[in-house]
Formats: sequence, structure tokens, C-alpha cells
Amino acid sequence: MLMNKIETLTINNPVRSLVQHFVEARLLRKKGGYLNGGTALEIGCGRGEGARIILDRFGAERVVGIDLDPAQVERAQRRLPKKYQKRVEFQTGDAAKLRFTDQTFDAVFDFGILHHVPEWRPALREVHRVLKPGGRFYFDEVLRGFLETRAARSLFVHPQEGHFSAAEFEHACRAAGFEMSGRVTTIGTWFAIGVAIRPSDGI
Repeated sequence: MLMNKIETLTINNPVRSLVQHFVEARLLRKKGGYLNGGTALEIGCGRGEGARIILDRFGAERVVGIDLDPAQVERAQRRLPKKYQKRVEFQTGDAAKLRFTDQTFDAVFDFGILHHVPEWRPALREVHRVLKPGGRFYFDEVLRGFLETRAARSLFVHPQEGHFSAAEFEHACRAAGFEMSGRVTTIGTWFAIGVAIRPSDGI
């Protein structure tokens, strides 16, 4: 589901980028560690800040970023510094219907996107499918507790099907075939940050 204008402005705000760099990335890296090369997928690339974080803070060699909104993809392409251009590809795409072959990526990143996706459970299965065995799914998600506040309901538009609790999200990850890497960190009932792993073959 595409974001409305208010949320698009919020997501494209420099303050949001600072939070991604110094809060979300730090917590995710502590939970899931560095990639030390490999190829990562970012679902919901926005204006491209996540791709830079994945390269600089997690050590990926290459990043593919997808977004349902062609305007965001264009914005990300326009903002991408030249030094990253051979290592990053942005394209339109649907998280619930990924156009990649099985076991393509070493990691997948979700910086607060799946609550926009009505079919978020199938999207988790897609993330599992495109990860290599042992691959990591880094997620930072917005929960029902925030989405159902008066402020969120008045300013933003989110599909009701995308409202979930931390426990429901973790259960869906396990149902999709993931194992959780440690405990999911929650901030009240508003946000959840964690890492899930696609088990290696034979486990």
C-alpha cells in the first residue's frame, strides 16, 4: 500500500535518516552482526538511505532496493552518490511478490515497511524464500499499539490487515520458517526490532 503525502514527507525527512543511522542500525547490527560482503535486499527502499546504511554500517558488498512507489525509486536513484552506483540497484517491486529466484540474498532488511503490506505474512514467506540458508532478516517494525493511536490514525493511512503485535510478528516469522536470533526488542507496544535467520540446510 502506498504511503499518503504526510507519511511520505515524514519518511523522507532528514530526522528519519538520523534515527535510521544512529538508533535502528545500531540495534540491528548488535542483534545480527555484520555481513562482511554478500548481497542484501532492502524491501521498501524509500529515498535510498537504507541502502547506504546496509553498505556502510553492515558491510554488504551489494544492495538491491525495491519500493512499490516508482516516485521513491526515482528519488533513491537520483540521490545515490556516485561512489555507490556500481554497488546499488533500485527497482519497483512488491514485497509480497518478490521477483527474485530462490536463495538469492545473504540478508534482507525491513526498515519499517511490512506494516504497509496487507499481505505481510506472504511477504515473510517471500523473504524466507529469497534468503540463502543461514541468511539474516533484519527487521524494524511499527506495531499495532502505535498504528491505532489517535495521532497515527489521523495523520497516516495503513491497511488494517497490517496491524500486528510483536508476538504476532514473531509467530508469523517462525511460521514462515525462520528461527529468531535472540529476543525481539520492543519499545512499548509501538515498535519491534529483531533479526530472524533462515536455518541452514539440514537443521
